[in-house]
Amino acid sequence: MATEPASPTSPAPSSLRTLLRLRPYTRPAHAVLLVSITLTLIASMCALAMPLVLRSIIDGPVSSGDLDALWPPVLLVLGLGVAEVVLFWLRRHIVARPLADVEARMRVGLYRHLQRLQVAFHDRWQSGQLLSRATYDLNLIRMFLSFGVVFLVVNAVTAVVGLVALIVMEWRLGVLATVTLLPMVVFSSIFEHRYQVATRLSQDQNGDLATVLEESVLGIRVLKAFGRHRTMERRFGELAARLRATELHKARLLGRLWAGIILLPEAAITLSLAYGIVLVADGSLTAGTLVAFLATLQLLRWPIDSLGWLLALGNDAASAAGRYFEVCDTEVVITDGDGARGGTAGDGAGDGRRAGSAGRAAGSAGRTGSAGEPTGRLVFHDVRFRFADAPPDTPDLLRGVDLEVAPGETVALVGLTGSGKTALTALVPRLYEVTGGSVTLDGVDVRDLPLERLRTLVATAFEEPILFSASVRDNVLLGHPEGTDEDVRRALEIAQADFVDALPQGLDTRIGEQGLSLSGGQRQRLALARAVAARPRFLVLDDPLSALDVHTEAAVEQALRRVLATTTALIVAHRPSTVMLADRVAVLREGRVTETGTHEELLASSPFYRYLLSADEKDHAALDAAGRDGHPDGNPDERPNRPNQNGNGNRNRNRSEDEMEASR
Repeated sequence: MATEPASPTSPAPSSLRTLLRLRPYTRPAHAVLLVSITLTLIASMCALAMPLVLRSIIDGPVSSGDLDALWPPVLLVLGLGVAEVVLFWLRRHIVARPLADVEARMRVGLYRHLQRLQVAFHDRWQSGQLLSRATYDLNLIRMFLSFGVVFLVVNAVTAVVGLVALIVMEWRLGVLATVTLLPMVVFSSIFEHRYQVATRLSQDQNGDLATVLEESVLGIRVLKAFGRHRTMERRFGELAARLRATELHKARLLGRLWAGIILLPEAAITLSLAYGIVLVADGSLTAGTLVAFLATLQLLRWPIDSLGWLLALGNDAASAAGRYFEVCDTEVVITDGDGARGGTAGDGAGDGRRAGSAGRAAGSAGRTGSAGEPTGRLVFHDVRFRFADAPPDTPDLLRGVDLEVAPGETVALVGLTGSGKTALTALVPRLYEVTGGSVTLDGVDVRDLPLERLRTLVATAFEEPILFSASVRDNVLLGHPEGTDEDVRRALEIAQADFVDALPQGLDTRIGEQGLSLSGGQRQRLALARAVAARPRFLVLDDPLSALDVHTEAAVEQALRRVLATTTALIVAHRPSTVMLADRVAVLREGRVTETGTHEELLASSPFYRYLLSADEKDHAALDAAGRDGHPDGNPDERPNRPNQNGNGNRNRNRSEDEMEASR
């Protein structure tokens, strides 16, 4: 499966084979394309017939001086010209809508596939690369299908018919013209490979440029705040210069092609004219035939000259199609009830619990247990996980996590930065897939649940709040589209997001891209409101209050306790005040849950837990003396968030305990 953009210098399938993969998308437009080719071909034949009529005029009425006989062929020429114009207009008229529909279907298909792909795919791909495939590349494909395909066929047929007509008119001149034009076949084939490589490189560089542009726009506040806009400008300029160099290289290739394509027909016309005059002079060729021959040869210049440009367009379209399929060929790993299993030997008990169809699993997840137990039990059984792009010689991030969250219970997950807390919570809604063990909801493995059902049962609020360019109402009801304004108001009240009433249109106020018009705390509160709006059975919160001031945080916590009393929740916590929301605390260390208990129990029994939540130097000294009870690596210098040495540690700890007591 494709996980990142292919190197532009890597071997690629032929342009024709790549373009043929478009057939499933173009099938509804095949009839229209056939009609378009037919109409264009008839129009081209009308143009080729004109020199023959011209020959009959010169060798007939003009030579004999019979002007009365001149009108019928003149009217025939006029009729052929009008027919050519009408047929070309019809071709463009009938082909526009069906080919636009093909582009739209491909774009929708790409977007749908991107939505189904696992988060790990999006972690590795630049957004600009995906954006360029959905816009620029698909536009190239549509242009080729609506114009390039038609004229490649029509011009090739026209060139063959025209050369045959030349040979029929005068075989000696016809053979001369054909031999002169044959080198174009070899010339074009050499050009095709070189131009294909340059085109792919150009399209990838366009994607890189789009990525930098998008990052610069979204991160404009950071760039300005740190005075790095000049640095980003230089980076953009370097990428633009590389793209410019590639485009100039493409222009040079096209220039060589056009030079050859123009030179060869000109040579054919010159040689034919010189030899034709000799034949007319010795009486073996009529003047009308020579004029018709040269007129036909002149008409063949466009079909022949256009071959280079059409080949270039075909290469562009093939490269664009290759980039499109590069994404579409990526396997969707996380699917509905796919039965994928990551367990190892000794995991038989978990596998037994996971047996059954997706439909049966979905039903069982919606009922209480057979013994009348309340629903909402979350169990991690020997869970192992590693990122797909992790080096093979590194250990798993999670190395056998066992944790059970009872129905209605709130468990806080604490651990060092980088210990895998966020990754563990992401396994519940299957944003990532476990590489071993199982995660079950009410005894049903999450891999046996339809994704839509699973993500209805589980709501998530991330540490980094993501909002969309939509109204406040739409953002809050993102996971609960059938919700009412009453549901929105309830969620906003829990999140203490009363600032919404002060917005220009209240709930109908459109939030700007990424919600950057709001403060960090406001965005975080709206994200929390979105998570609780649907009254989920399982709630996963990844440090959702980190951007709030202490007063707002206390008010949100007080309201959030009402929600946590009726749902099963797993909360990633970094601060004591967040821990106080939980009934129980689980300590994640070295890829495992090493300790569980209430906040008070762990404060009394676990030096490592005190180290995580306290800035007291006495605790750190005790950890250093305890060796493995200290930092997992036994190195105090590598501790994250190491306290300062100014004697303020005790005051910080006392303040945290006062805040926890107030929160109670």
